[in-house]
Amino acid sequence: MNPSDTTPSFPSRLPNVGTTVFTVMSALATEHQAINLGQGFPDFPCDRKLIANVNDAMLADHNQYPPMLGIKELRDGIAQKIKGLYGHQYDPDSEITITAGGTQGILTAILACVSPGDEVVIIEPAYDSYRPSIELAGGKTIAVSLEVIRDEQGQVASYEIPWEALANAIHSKTRLIIINTPHNPTGMVWKKTDLDRLADLVKDTSALILSDEVYEHMVYDGASHYSVASHPLLAARSFLISSFGKTYHVTGWKVGYVAAPPALSKEFRKVHQFNVFTVNTPMQYGLASYLTDASHYLNLPAFYQAKRDFFRAGLSHTGFTLLPSPGTYFQCVDYSALNIPQAKFNEADFCKWLTTQVGVAAIPVSAFYDQATESGVIRFCFAKQEQTLSNALQRLQSL
Repeated sequence: MNPSDTTPSFPSRLPNVGTTVFTVMSALATEHQAINLGQGFPDFPCDRKLIANVNDAMLADHNQYPPMLGIKELRDGIAQKIKGLYGHQYDPDSEITITAGGTQGILTAILACVSPGDEVVIIEPAYDSYRPSIELAGGKTIAVSLEVIRDEQGQVASYEIPWEALANAIHSKTRLIIINTPHNPTGMVWKKTDLDRLADLVKDTSALILSDEVYEHMVYDGASHYSVASHPLLAARSFLISSFGKTYHVTGWKVGYVAAPPALSKEFRKVHQFNVFTVNTPMQYGLASYLTDASHYLNLPAFYQAKRDFFRAGLSHTGFTLLPSPGTYFQCVDYSALNIPQAKFNEADFCKWLTTQVGVAAIPVSAFYDQATESGVIRFCFAKQEQTLSNALQRLQSL
């Protein structure tokens, strides 16, 4: 008898969840030796000094459990960074917690404040961990969609915040509103006026905010990132989430942080201590030392803008319609005007064809919606070496 035949069955906590599109497309890229511009991670090394810092920490025997909320040196550095950038002083002891990446911070914040029956508003297209996290907490997801703005030829030109729909979605059962700026997958960036408008929507409610700002240092063309930390009314009711993985090109380290007022942090830490309890000790010490040099994150916009501009210049010689990319390290394109039969494919099928036949992997934006939403738009990641981007562009310029 096969042992699996005797395994008791039980109801799935996430019955509608399968393998993520990122895993599927990366596996397809590997199988067909395609250039992977799908999953959002760099293919270039991080600063060797950062690795040396971690190595020094290990040799200094920082290899046992750190404090549950994170080592003081790193929390102090984060508090100083946020104060310097956004003007808000978080207390490192009562308001900052080190997490195992941004995704763990998101899940823990949701589990900490969402009870069965509570409503959580998200804006689609949305990062794929939001819905499952809400479902695990027993909450109800209320999704509103970004407004798709099209040009005279019918191609997608940009996305805008759906203010009317967002206002209609917020009421007495709304426990949490999740925002993401700079936005994955579209690259859209919230402005100060957007934060003001959100504050007006929530000021007379008990709704909390979860602000996913893991791409905070990837805003281009001289623009600024406006964090919820910069808005006193929003800061007082928000979980601010960011990630060292994105900022320092070490996505595999899975180290991030959550900043929130004392009452929110207290509840967050109740879940955190039984979720992961602590985060990798030597990496915390290495990051704390590296964080003392602000140039490492202050120079990041110019670093990634150069990659974005190089990639966009190459894409201009294809049949793709380029959408704006004011933030993140993603470039979205509309493929519907391509003069090929495959331009009629849905987004998922087009990405599979692009991977297997053209040799470049991308991600369908439709994968960031719960219900099938087709707009003819796919997402490329330009956090790659220039040679990688050049090789991909050579293949894409056949279209």
